[in-house]
Amino acid sequence: MLKKGNRNVWLIILIIFIGLILGSFIGDFLGNQFQNIELFKQKYTIGNTSPLVLDLKVISLTFGISVNLNFMSIICVILAIILYRKYWE
Repeated sequence: MLKKGNRNVWLIILIIFIGLILGSFIGDFLGNQFQNIELFKQKYTIGNTSPLVLDLKVISLTFGISVNLNFMSIICVILAIILYRKYWE
């Protein structure tokens, strides 16, 4: 059974993940609506752009992770953390 502390860790990870997704959608929408604002259109990639492939002849394993951030993703993650601290702590 999970302790209360572990449940809070998973909850904050979930809230941050939802903030990233929501911020990405909002940033893409605003970037398409306001063509003259470059800030909403810029995306920054963090992680591995090409995956690492381990071929063992019997099984092939592929490893890789990449996160695309934009301005609104960062704003929404900060907002999600603030809301978490206010309502769930």
